[in-house]
Amino acid sequence: MRKETVLLIARHFWMNTFKTRAIYPLMTIIFGLLCFSAYTGWTNYEKQSEIRSHYQHEARESWESNPDKHPHRMAHFGTFAFRQKYPLSMFDSGIESFTGNAVFLEAHKQNSVNFSEASLSTGLLRFGEFSMAMILQTVFPLIIFFLGFSAVSADRENGTLKIILTQGARWKEILMGKTLGLMALALLCLAPVGLLMLYFLIAEGGDVEGLWPRFFVLGLVYGMFFMLLSMVTIAVSTSSGKSKNALIKLLAIWLLLVVLLPRSSQALGSYFFPSPSKVEFQSVIEEEVIQKGDSHNPNDPFFKQLKDSVLNAHQVSSVEELPFNYGGFVMAQGEKNSSIIYNNHLNELMQIYKKQNSISELTAVINPYMAVKNLSMALSGTDFDAYVDFQDQAEKYRYELAQKMNELQMEYISPAKVSGSDGKSHVVGKENWSEMPDFHHRFFSFGKAVKNELLSLISLVLWCLAAVWYISYLSKKAKSV
Repeated sequence: MRKETVLLIARHFWMNTFKTRAIYPLMTIIFGLLCFSAYTGWTNYEKQSEIRSHYQHEARESWESNPDKHPHRMAHFGTFAFRQKYPLSMFDSGIESFTGNAVFLEAHKQNSVNFSEASLSTGLLRFGEFSMAMILQTVFPLIIFFLGFSAVSADRENGTLKIILTQGARWKEILMGKTLGLMALALLCLAPVGLLMLYFLIAEGGDVEGLWPRFFVLGLVYGMFFMLLSMVTIAVSTSSGKSKNALIKLLAIWLLLVVLLPRSSQALGSYFFPSPSKVEFQSVIEEEVIQKGDSHNPNDPFFKQLKDSVLNAHQVSSVEELPFNYGGFVMAQGEKNSSIIYNNHLNELMQIYKKQNSISELTAVINPYMAVKNLSMALSGTDFDAYVDFQDQAEKYRYELAQKMNELQMEYISPAKVSGSDGKSHVVGKENWSEMPDFHHRFFSFGKAVKNELLSLISLVLWCLAAVWYISYLSKKAKSV
């Protein structure tokens, strides 16, 4: 294959495309959409990051401003954990707008993550968020198909293909040249997105861990996606007798891969692996906690037995004689029991969700669109795994906070009874509140994000290699008439 001939055909394809007047309004609309989505993504990221940081700070101030108080009352006073937005979420919002971003943390109770952007906005968001990723994944395939559907078939119809072949060009050079020209057009549209993202990330400081590897791998993923789309377009155009047939085939491919398969896989996942409702999930946990033992009920059989064993272990006849506050000990044990029960049920629920998602993940093997979508969300920090990671971090912090308050109660609250609920011996100093560190949401590492979507990455690479092989195979079978 001669490099000069490939470049000549690519340049010829490029020049012919720009001779068509329709390309200019099309490119203008695409550039406009990308610039608009980049600006709205950036402003939304700035606004949401500021709001979440502000209220995280407010929650901390509210926690530390409490006066001297009983530690268990502080455990019920609780605090909030806010999920921080990853900078690349301005490119791909993923499922973040539909999951919550804040959770109230208190003793004995694991609250769900609430305040999603979808629940606080108009119903229009439920039709899908307008983002750069959405345009590149959904609209760009159509643009590439429209630009390249007649790349070979039109030359065959008007006889130009015969002339090119008689002038010494080989089929492989023609197909690779057309693919290169079409891909260059796609990258021409991708370049402004990359530059805009680069500008916004640098303006943000760009000091988030793993940001730049994610950014460059994200660019590589979309570059591979456009290369694959270009080769598919040229292959369909080559194997079709007429241009209109090529266009119909490409539209059918887009409909199948972008619309039908993704939605079918989601529906199949919910059908084969049904998940309980929120009410059912919470009811089962509450029933199991009650069966295990109520730490607030002094006559509860489990805690009565626990009390007897503790008294025997310390050789005393009443809890007032213990060297620590027995109430704090009971609360710590109750917190431990309820957390184990909750985590067991939550793990079961997460397994159901993972099974549901596994259907969509497996379709990445047969659908490169799903592979790109999964990789894009994972690298942007807006996929399901990133949400679960935040939920785990919040629950871990809630448990540590509750147990810290129980430790304070055991250590500083007098085990002797004092009449009245506001006795001074039943409170601890407010300086203890600031000793509990604030909640800080940590982002997924780059390696973990790639590892979670390794199947999608391998699938995309194999699809590209298969497309290169098919173009080579087609060059031996293609006909000029």
